[in-house]
Amino acid sequence: MIAKDNAMSLFRKKPAPTTPLLAPTINGPGISLDKLPSGLVSLAKTAAISLEKSSLTGQRAAVHLVVDHSGSMHRFYTNGSVQRLAAQALGLSVNLDDDGIVPLIFFGSRVEEWEDIRLDNYAGVVDRAHQRVHWGSTDYVAAMRHVIAMQRESGSTAPAFVIFQTDGEPDDRGATERLLREASSLPIFWAFVGFGNNISFLEKLDDLRGRQVDNASFFHAREPHAVTDAELYDGLTHDYAGWLAAASAAGILR
Repeated sequence: MIAKDNAMSLFRKKPAPTTPLLAPTINGPGISLDKLPSGLVSLAKTAAISLEKSSLTGQRAAVHLVVDHSGSMHRFYTNGSVQRLAAQALGLSVNLDDDGIVPLIFFGSRVEEWEDIRLDNYAGVVDRAHQRVHWGSTDYVAAMRHVIAMQRESGSTAPAFVIFQTDGEPDDRGATERLLREASSLPIFWAFVGFGNNISFLEKLDDLRGRQVDNASFFHAREPHAVTDAELYDGLTHDYAGWLAAASAAGILR
């Protein structure tokens, strides 16, 4: 069951890993704090604390940000919630990766990519890029297939940590569930983030049966600006440790 509180944010707590995590490649962030723009330092430090809580310091992953561009999302672009999430994603990425790049993927009725989130462009990147993106429906499957293709084409041995934000249910529930089950054999962790109140399907995905390993988590940011950076990072990373252990034990990660 989900524990709900008055903080307007929540995440599901799952059992602690029972097998060791992958050995960290180095001890510390992927990018030194002294190489970061001043506006990212606090985010990177806060993300590091959340990673440390789950014994994830030194773990490596490629972070992706997938954001909903359906019509109902308009207010979250207007009030800066999606832009803030982009900066938060980069703050997490500099701890997990060393390239300073987070692919920014928009989805509505189709998938569109215009600009990656980088250390030198993260301020205002969503506001610039989304002006060129079509408003559409909510095709989770198209977005998920795009990420899966990117991961396969990259040839990377590092896991993919996918922050997948939406404020509504998908165009095709059944196809989304089937794809999440299929993707459970891949080195991809799906950290679903729900804006607003229409989050029942994301709750269902978090508990979806029939997967090789539990490859997803859910964090509810009902009103994103009311959620602190620490709350978001704790919600994103808490279940990731368990997935790393399970995926390693299952031979998904090597």
